[in-house]
Amino acid sequence: MPPQSSRAIRFHRYGGPDELGLVDVPMPEPAAGEVRLRVVAAGVNPVECRIRRGDLASGTPLPAPRGLGTDVAGVVDAVGAGVEELVPGDEVFGRALCDGYAEHAIAVPSDLIARPAELPWDVAASIAIPGETAFRTLGLLGVVAPAGGTTVLVHGASGGVGTVAVQLAVLRGARVLGTAGEAHHERLRQAGVEPVAYGDGWLERVRALAPDGVDAVLDAAGRGVLPGSIALAGGPDRVVTIADRRDAGALGVTYSRGLVSRVPMAEVFAELLPALRSGGIVVPVAVHLPLADAARAHRISEGGHPGGRIVLTVPSAQPGGIRYTASTPASSR
Repeated sequence: MPPQSSRAIRFHRYGGPDELGLVDVPMPEPAAGEVRLRVVAAGVNPVECRIRRGDLASGTPLPAPRGLGTDVAGVVDAVGAGVEELVPGDEVFGRALCDGYAEHAIAVPSDLIARPAELPWDVAASIAIPGETAFRTLGLLGVVAPAGGTTVLVHGASGGVGTVAVQLAVLRGARVLGTAGEAHHERLRQAGVEPVAYGDGWLERVRALAPDGVDAVLDAAGRGVLPGSIALAGGPDRVVTIADRRDAGALGVTYSRGLVSRVPMAEVFAELLPALRSGGIVVPVAVHLPLADAARAHRISEGGHPGGRIVLTVPSAQPGGIRYTASTPASSR
């Protein structure tokens, strides 16, 4: 008889990381057109820290306990009526409808991609949201292959979205400059990116590398860089931000949200999956933690850039064949 309950991360009020706890919940059941995943790993995205804090709630109290997480990788273990694309046992990754920090999650088949055996579970759990965001925003900026002769500046080039965006832009043939902390500059150089130290003086440092300005700017950092970015690109129409909604509206810059205008996963991964398999795009995973340690994962995320993605793993879903990439143990940070 299948289990009647599962476990998931929930929080009952907005606040710090310690509001997150692992609790028993009713087993989620897929509705028509949906599937249920036995989650192997879930990626932690910075926006989830903002949701937990209540930054996006406009002062409204939390109406009921809620979960977090959409970046997941796992095994299909139940399908709803009308689903023909997937069957139990299929290994997939992509976007859960909600509550990805859990032993089981619900998704729709169009948001899932078959996981190649050579793609480690932790990387698979880390790529759907940043991959779609990078693909979408570069498309909005017109940075599509072939992009030879195009100079692109990416703020936050070592973050989750920035890491994918700079590598994708390089693969499409663009010259890519990326602002990041100096600890990440060598990794950016290895990816074909010209690194620029962020912080005071970043604009002058970019101008030294690109005296005639740049053709497009992606702001994935949100550190007040939009005015200088507009000056470099020659106008707000050549700048897109995913991190500075307030200033974007005032300055005429496009603020792009995946919930509003996301690109279908099949379209995104028609380009990204071959690059992931070939090593043309590398997604570093810095921290693995068990699902129960979601609070610690959020503390690490809010404490500064850990050098790669943070992944929650589900011990109960890990038979001997589960493979992850090597990483720096969280205990050493």
